[in-house]
Amino acid sequence: MITGWRVCSYLWLTFFVLWMVAALFTKRSAVRISWQRGLRYGIPVVLGYYLMFSLKIDMPWLQHRLFPRSESLDISAIVITIAGMLFAAWARIYLGRNWSSAPMIRERHELIRSGPYRLVRHPIYTGILLAMVGTFLANGKVRGLLAVLLVWLGWTIKSRMEEEFMVQSFGDQYEEYRRRTGALLPKFHS
Repeated sequence: MITGWRVCSYLWLTFFVLWMVAALFTKRSAVRISWQRGLRYGIPVVLGYYLMFSLKIDMPWLQHRLFPRSESLDISAIVITIAGMLFAAWARIYLGRNWSSAPMIRERHELIRSGPYRLVRHPIYTGILLAMVGTFLANGKVRGLLAVLLVWLGWTIKSRMEEEFMVQSFGDQYEEYRRRTGALLPKFHS
């Protein structure tokens, strides 16, 4: 029997491979954070993915199921995972060659404010977090919930580092963009 968990795992594997291939086609970096500073967000993200996908976690409390598995939950989990991945991919396409795996400024960096960037400043992280929530629904365990929280923490730290670079590079133009948009969730204006 194919489960939502297995489908989501294969989706993540495919997503990761395509993401890494796309990384080959980016601009050269001009300014980048140190690898030591990158550990601040990298450690929570790696731990989160490890908790979500490792088959070798031998702590019973992490394996505790938070809700029962069902076919409708599996379908919902798959749909949410795909929706998150598609949103992240849409954002990555909009960034084009400006994308980077670490906070940095690329040569001839551009401020992108269209497509998914008109909704949130960090739509790649938003999409990945949505996909992680979908995968957590398929996983259904304490470790899946902790994984989502750790990845959210990592992306929050990383987004703040990126915003430092963006303010340095684009000044008031970025500050105005920041006032109008939310970081990971859309900002609704009254």
